[in-house]
Amino acid sequence: MSLFLEFHLIQNFAPSNLNRDDTGAPKDAIFGGQRRARVSSQCFKRAVRTVVEALELLPAEHRGVRTKRLKELLVARLPDRDPQEAAAKIEAALASAGLKLKDDGKTEYLLFLGDGEVKALAELVDAHWDELVVAAEKKSKKEAKAGGAADIGKKVKALMNGGKAVDVALFGRMLADLPAVNQDAACQVAHAISTHRVEREFDYFTAVDDQGDEDETGAGMIGQVEFNSATFYRYAVLDVGKLLSNLQGDAELALSAVRAFTLAMARAVPSGKQNSFAAHNPPEFVGVCLRHSAPMSLANAFESPVAARRGESLSGQSVRELARYEAQLGAAYGDARDRWLTLDLSGQWPAERGQRVASLPALAEQAQSLAEQALKAAA
Repeated sequence: MSLFLEFHLIQNFAPSNLNRDDTGAPKDAIFGGQRRARVSSQCFKRAVRTVVEALELLPAEHRGVRTKRLKELLVARLPDRDPQEAAAKIEAALASAGLKLKDDGKTEYLLFLGDGEVKALAELVDAHWDELVVAAEKKSKKEAKAGGAADIGKKVKALMNGGKAVDVALFGRMLADLPAVNQDAACQVAHAISTHRVEREFDYFTAVDDQGDEDETGAGMIGQVEFNSATFYRYAVLDVGKLLSNLQGDAELALSAVRAFTLAMARAVPSGKQNSFAAHNPPEFVGVCLRHSAPMSLANAFESPVAARRGESLSGQSVRELARYEAQLGAAYGDARDRWLTLDLSGQWPAERGQRVASLPALAEQAQSLAEQALKAAA
């Protein structure tokens, strides 16, 4: 049975520049023939991971790290070994598995590894210290084989199983040099788009030189920055069965992951230019829906953009449109067993459509319970 846990959020941000393009302007997109503000899925994924770490929603051993500095991490895990020799042995171990490092010791691209994988790799290098032959010592392919490089390479690949890192299990990974250790994501995250059309605005700013002379009457610096303000629709969908599989069948960890993800999704705020704008605005609406048939984004509720009306907030109108469209879509494509949980500060979501909760912790607990019931039913 397919079980999908969906997250639907309506979130209004004050003037901000949360996610910039290559020109420094806020990202946007054309949707429904109108320009909309946009925050990329990768930006929100990063924000979710940051919240999980900052609030310690999951222990370190079940979190991952995205880095090019794998060799440095492994050297730090071998404090009893000579750092230079350790670096050479580590490079040999990674090369035996097909993962080569550049001259600066970094990988060619960012690796997404679980803390458990990093720990296991360090232990492998330590255990096979004498067998690892560094490149400078190799004289032939036969010698390399005699040094056990092929066997060690297989062991390196076998260790890279995700390490029960929840963020790796959620968002997946692709390693071009080691396709055997790729992991399909259990969670899909949409680009957040504004429910209404937007126009870019420009902030012309000046800065004073505190140490300027008395005759310096002009500004020490002049510039401009682009920004916008928007009410966003955010959507993510979690394949509960895939999450359980990615976490190697650990049901307790999978349910903890659901709770942590629910909390982090609601608290995730991108960090872009926050020192300039301080747009720390939590969502007005968080809806969690358990789907039994197929995932259903509700973005098309805003194909015709919401328009500003006197006496009505864009957030409230957006929640009302979301509920209206969900009723239509759910009637046509939904399943009678689908269930909703809602945290609604706007008061616009119909009381009869799902179970209301009063706080984010309560929503996270109920989402965890919903996932647990679904997994038991599917077993």
